[in-house]
Amino acid sequence: MTDNTSTPSDEAAQNATLQKAVIVGMQPGQPVRVIEEAARFARLLRVPLVVAHVDVTRFVTYEDPDGYVHSAPIDINFDAGTAEFEAVQVEASAALDGTGLTWTARQLVGDPALAIKALANKLDAQLIVVGTRKRGIGESIREFFTGSVAARLAHRQHRSVLVVPLQDPVPDTQPEIWTE
Repeated sequence: MTDNTSTPSDEAAQNATLQKAVIVGMQPGQPVRVIEEAARFARLLRVPLVVAHVDVTRFVTYEDPDGYVHSAPIDINFDAGTAEFEAVQVEASAALDGTGLTWTARQLVGDPALAIKALANKLDAQLIVVGTRKRGIGESIREFFTGSVAARLAHRQHRSVLVVPLQDPVPDTQPEIWTE
């Protein structure tokens, strides 16, 4: 089941059915292992799964008292986040359809750690699942300035965070993790 919530009352009603869910942060092209691990825990806990994609090209302008978030674009390219969210929905559907698991997709905006934390608070989520970042100099620079989403989630809220490796493990004999 997927859904693209568009009104405050729809979102509030859906939030009521998603209480205690497992949340998985997802990006287009992310290895399927991350969503499979999240689905496994959602089944074990007998709760729904919420696939969350954060559009970092938009920012929160204000939030209504009922929790509905209004946002504005940072850039005039309005379609970037929409295309990514559509790709995430297609990938999630491919991984989850036929599993019997109740799931939905949510488009969030702004800082990934803060957006996922806010969603987890709204849903009183039991677990947050994220993937590790890719190794490489570009990702190292990005993390230097923005920080690890997993680490920021682990230090800024009380829920457990499961971090799923995206690549093969670095051998113990390799002194540097990011050699590229």
